[in-house]
Amino acid sequence: MHHHGYTWVGEKKIFDRESIRRPTGEAPVASSEQEVFDRYREAVAVFPTSAVPPIQTAHWLMKPRSLIRGTWAEPKEAGEWLGLQLAEFSRRFPSRSDRDASRLGMVVRSAVERLAWGGDVSLGHYLTGTLFHSVAVVTCCPNRSTPDAPCPVGQTSASAHR
Repeated sequence: MHHHGYTWVGEKKIFDRESIRRPTGEAPVASSEQEVFDRYREAVAVFPTSAVPPIQTAHWLMKPRSLIRGTWAEPKEAGEWLGLQLAEFSRRFPSRSDRDASRLGMVVRSAVERLAWGGDVSLGHYLTGTLFHSVAVVTCCPNRSTPDAPCPVGQTSASAHR
């Protein structure tokens, strides 16, 4: 088991476009409304390569390996990276409580515990203005919610890269 880290910062209105955050699934039936066809076409075109966070955290594993920001064998190492990501953006969190260092420390410790039993971690914060920051650490090989998902780096155990 190992863990991959992902980040994204972008306009909240892009993050809100659900069709680009879901794998395509089955094609719509002929009697579907045009809007359904449009969302399906958009998902087919955008989801596989987009850096916009997927709705289901484990679906990061379906994305290109170029989107991986780090890979760690140990949950503690992944947690340290997560903490650095939060610290880098925390001054831009609009809520004072979200910026609180002790609270961020608790979030990281909780994330490490979750990763240790094979869970995933996905956090998102509004930033001042209209931006949204997403950071995720996904457990790989196996992933608890999607155990058949292949590792994006093409191996069952990855050494750390940053």
